[in-house]
Amino acid sequence: MGCDVVEIGYMRPRRCILESDDLLAKDRRHTRDLPTAGCCPYRKPHPALKYLRLDGSLAILLDRPAHPFSMVCFTFMALVSALFWLIRSLIAPRTSLVAENLALRQQLTVLNRKIHRPQLHRRDRFFWVILSRFWKNWREVLIIVKPETVIKWHRQGFKLYWRWKSKAPVGRPKINKEIRELIKRMSLENPLWGTPRIQSELRLLSFDLAESTVAKYRVRGSASPSQTWKTFLANHAKQIAAIDFFTVPTLTFRNLYCFIILLHDRRKVIHFNVTAHPTAEWTARQLIEAFPEDTAPRYLLRDRDQIYGEEFRLRVQGIQIEEVITAPRSPFQNPYAERVIGSIRRECLDHLIIIGEDHLRRALRGYFDYYHNSRPHQGLERNSPTPREVEGPAKGKVISIPQVGGLHHCYRRAA
Repeated sequence: MGCDVVEIGYMRPRRCILESDDLLAKDRRHTRDLPTAGCCPYRKPHPALKYLRLDGSLAILLDRPAHPFSMVCFTFMALVSALFWLIRSLIAPRTSLVAENLALRQQLTVLNRKIHRPQLHRRDRFFWVILSRFWKNWREVLIIVKPETVIKWHRQGFKLYWRWKSKAPVGRPKINKEIRELIKRMSLENPLWGTPRIQSELRLLSFDLAESTVAKYRVRGSASPSQTWKTFLANHAKQIAAIDFFTVPTLTFRNLYCFIILLHDRRKVIHFNVTAHPTAEWTARQLIEAFPEDTAPRYLLRDRDQIYGEEFRLRVQGIQIEEVITAPRSPFQNPYAERVIGSIRRECLDHLIIIGEDHLRRALRGYFDYYHNSRPHQGLERNSPTPREVEGPAKGKVISIPQVGGLHHCYRRAA
């Protein structure tokens, strides 16, 4: 199937017949190749066509003998177009090329990290957020993340920025940490106290707080508040006394028996005595001397020693004391008395050779003076059974006072 080309300008005979197959196969060639592509061999292409890149069909339509004026116009247009592209290539900035190279290098840095799965750090996210603001074609070179991810990073940065900028305190002023800890301490130490009671106590300490604030920081207990076992035992310790014997060898290889009576309240040894032949009558007499008139406690804790015979039990019932007897071979059930005996041995008797009863009484009397007035106890808040006052530097220099024959010392301040 042929195609006739109608020439505009000069009316010449129709000699040029182009085949459609040739047009389709060579329509993208440059116009300088058109004379060998099936055009009329008697015509030459227009001089301006070699500066333009046109499809084959359009070049054929333009390939015609032209009027001199139209030839000048075409030449002028081609020159202007070539000059425009030349100036643009020289003046246009190379920002796009630089940004593309920077983006690709950054992704190569991430991928070259020696980890199984590349991870973007905070600095990487910041780089892509900044690059997306200054380069419009950043999406084309993005490989390891999606564009939506970069947009999400930008929004997160926006939120963090305004959160930092508007972090002025709002609402109620914060409660001091010391006051919060004091409220918790009061609620734990006094499980029977409610919020109004704690608020009143704080107001007496010059802490003016609302009831809702106290309720917020108060430790809430169970529905039925109960005291602790420590509190329960401390409330009954004043009514409990413990007794026990221990033996001391002498210089002449005899055994002396020491009897002690201990009050649980402040760990005070209120009575002691020494004998070589203990009996139930002698033991009952020691109990009467320790608790004259109405000073006897309600409970008496002892072991199952046979020395506490019938006469001893009758005398105990006579002064209205209830006996609490430990289980057989269970010294841990009378712990306070056992610990006092252990302290006497370790801190005094293990360092002496006892000559007789009088020597033992003097040694124990000196030790009990140190035990009651100077020796601190962990169970008594690191203080002695007879409480000592804290002495500040204003009272003078620290001096030492020897006790128990120099085995121990007491330290005081003196002007």
